[in-house]
Amino acid sequence: MQDNRISPRYHTMGRAHITGALEGDVVLKNLSITGCCLECTSYKDNLKISEKYKIDIDPERASNVDNFELEVECKWIHKGEYFCEIGFNVVKSPKGKHFQNYVDYLVYQNNMA
Repeated sequence: MQDNRISPRYHTMGRAHITGALEGDVVLKNLSITGCCLECTSYKDNLKISEKYKIDIDPERASNVDNFELEVECKWIHKGEYFCEIGFNVVKSPKGKHFQNYVDYLVYQNNMA
């Protein structure tokens, strides 16, 4: 399957948190300047497509980037038997420098692989 995204997504093992919406282990699966995907082990059916949320991002420690927040819009939800993936478009990043530094780190890591 070909990925026809405007901005490529970069794999990450950062952590994420959406207050009151997701429980269990939540991993930031991939990230770009335009969107991201979260994977979680426990989903309560309380996120809605086209609704806006705030995600607290805890980047990989090796990146040396401070935590940051993203304002996002939910675009899709795929529920599996043991996990759930949720795709978001990035609407705004209040701490844009931390966000950009983390994306730059992921690009660098991707190019080194």
